[in-house]
Amino acid sequence: MIAFLLAAALARPAAAARVPAPRLTAIDAAVEEAIARGDLPGAVVLVGMRDRVVYRKAFGSRAVLPSRERMTVDTVFDVASLTKPVVTATSVEILVERGKVALRDPVVRYIPEFAPAGGDRAKVTVEQLLTHRAGLPPDDPIELYTGSPAEIFQRKYREPLEAPPGTRFRYSDAGYEVLGSLVERVAGEPLDRFAEENIFRPLGMKESHFRPVATSRFLGEKMDLADPSRPPLSRIAPTERREDRWMRGEVHDPRAYALGGVAGHAGLFSTADDLSRYCRMILGGGALGRARILSRLGAEALTRPRFYGDDDLRALGWDVSTAYSRNAGDLFPPGSFGHTGFTGTSLWIDPSSGTYVVFLSNRVHPDGKGDVNRLRGVVATIVAASLPADTRAAARRLAARVPLRRQVLAGVDVLTAESFAPIAGKRVALVTHAAGRARDGRSTIEVLSSDAAKRAGVKLALLFSPEHGISSDVDAGVPDQKDPATGLAIRSLYGERRRPQPGDLAGIDVLVIDLQDVGTRFYTYITTLLYLLEDAARSKLRVLVLDRPDPVSPLPADGPLADPDRTSFTAAHTLPVRYAMTPGELALLFDDERQIGAKVEVVKMRGWSRRLWYDETGLEWVNPSPNMRSLTAAALYPGIGLLETTNVSVGRGTDTPFEIVGAPWIDGPRLAAVLTARKIPGVTFTPIHFTPSASTFAGERCAGVRLTLTDRDALVPVALGIEVAVALRDLHAADWKIEKFGDLLANRESFELLKKGETVDSIVASWKNGLEDFRRRRAKYLLY
Repeated sequence: MIAFLLAAALARPAAAARVPAPRLTAIDAAVEEAIARGDLPGAVVLVGMRDRVVYRKAFGSRAVLPSRERMTVDTVFDVASLTKPVVTATSVEILVERGKVALRDPVVRYIPEFAPAGGDRAKVTVEQLLTHRAGLPPDDPIELYTGSPAEIFQRKYREPLEAPPGTRFRYSDAGYEVLGSLVERVAGEPLDRFAEENIFRPLGMKESHFRPVATSRFLGEKMDLADPSRPPLSRIAPTERREDRWMRGEVHDPRAYALGGVAGHAGLFSTADDLSRYCRMILGGGALGRARILSRLGAEALTRPRFYGDDDLRALGWDVSTAYSRNAGDLFPPGSFGHTGFTGTSLWIDPSSGTYVVFLSNRVHPDGKGDVNRLRGVVATIVAASLPADTRAAARRLAARVPLRRQVLAGVDVLTAESFAPIAGKRVALVTHAAGRARDGRSTIEVLSSDAAKRAGVKLALLFSPEHGISSDVDAGVPDQKDPATGLAIRSLYGERRRPQPGDLAGIDVLVIDLQDVGTRFYTYITTLLYLLEDAARSKLRVLVLDRPDPVSPLPADGPLADPDRTSFTAAHTLPVRYAMTPGELALLFDDERQIGAKVEVVKMRGWSRRLWYDETGLEWVNPSPNMRSLTAAALYPGIGLLETTNVSVGRGTDTPFEIVGAPWIDGPRLAAVLTARKIPGVTFTPIHFTPSASTFAGERCAGVRLTLTDRDALVPVALGIEVAVALRDLHAADWKIEKFGDLLANRESFELLKKGETVDSIVASWKNGLEDFRRRRAKYLLY
């Protein structure tokens, strides 16, 4: 729906794009420095925003040999693999819309000779080719490319697959060659002619062609020398020298060249202006002006991220998030997409802001040694950083409406997919709670006691429960119990004791931990994790952590580090309030930094990345504790939770814990006005009255504020907690018992600054150095 929503937004009158020119001039320096280093001879960079080109410039030289030629903005480039999304994937989607092709159809439906011996090749689908998951190699052997295209493809189709279809991402020119042939077979005309009639001509891409030279060397074919649609040879950027000539207007890719210059993976020549028109069509939901190339749903289908259970995210023909995504730079948000070309070309499109970047170079000229990988990303970063603040805010709002979603596999799902190999034949003790669940809704207890686990020799022998109990519904001490489903004993780790007792781990081979954390230091599951590592080390037990997402992972590590002499059950280690690590990563840090010597293994998640909020993972939300009832509560908790040791209610005993703050002595309207005046990012404040049924001020009418999360990506939760604390200090010094605020803050310097009347900015600045040190410390333990 990204393209659809953007198209709807563009249909409304909008202010002209305002990109600060001084910021975009940073592109000049970046490109010129790269040219001076010899990374490329020259380039053309074009930046568009909505329907305007806001930057368009040529740099350096179009050619340096055999003689130097100045680069111009209308230079025609061999765009190499940009052919894949611009021509081939778009052509396939056009045929899909016409009912001629279905993405899930096997390729042999259209090309029977694709699988001459049947087997796995017969199972390859059109979608798998488009997303590089067909099991084909990156390239077929060059020795196959002799004779006519028909003879070449007959040999290619006899090549074995590298992997079963659909099992992994493997970027493949070979797959797109097949797609080019498929378009020709279904459309009844060559790929270049189909693209000319259905893409280039309708969009006014007048200088986009395969085989643009006036006289073709390909297969002896002659072209019309007087064809006015073909650019003059002098305006085409040369690539490398081959045999007795410079490649100029002849495709650089050797396999595309052997196929006559027209192939699904390479062969297109184009200009920055023409590619700008294509990008505007994509951002326009399939249309440019009166020309409609794709339906809105077709454009959305072409560019929508598709998840297949691992870390490589692709759309149909487009790269979203893989090892090939460096040209996205560092700032464009989730939901943007693009592609690169071997010759030094790149497109990146961000529907949320309506921005696109066209980068064209012939970095392979003259000797094939140029390198623009870093430069393409730097240019994209400069563009993203240059967007006006109102545009960035609009982009965040649109991105929030159309989140990037994946189907993440939690550690327990990966363990199941691996047939329980890490614990096969072992006697297991499990530490878990209600949020320990597989994607299919089964609890981890059910998974480890299932018939499949038993067939693998897994013997689930004992259960442990952390704070809030195995069902995550207890808000007090937890007793020992018996699990009604399995009959197994449940030993409490939050009652009279907080560690396993002598004898509990006797006869156990592996201690498995599956606890959903919320990434906040005083949420006690991480302390339980630390204690278990220590006890397992003493008992010489293996520890297997089934990893789970940090629910608010886009929010960075933040807050003061706990002082070494202030560690406790709510401050287990010298961590910041928000440490931005998964339970598995934290286990590795604990084991190393505290020199525990535990035998720690982590079953990593599949498909998870740090830019995903929990509601973008596809995993079911289960309350990990009675008052952690939503993702909003988890986002606010690192800051608002700091207040709950003081004499204020943070909403326990109401329907919205951690989303409200109050006390009988608070002036709600005044507190809301003060906090609103502070313009705190990501949140608004409304005065309210409420009566909690439990915890602080149970049964008493409280005045205070409701916090509404308006932009979760802009939220800085620990600073938010300090904002509220400073407001309470300044407005209600006689009533608020400030001393207790230091209990969870656990940092003497920050707390003393608060007591002395320092500003929020001064308090936040006090933990910057420690936080930077922690970020460096944690880097070697990060798994994602």
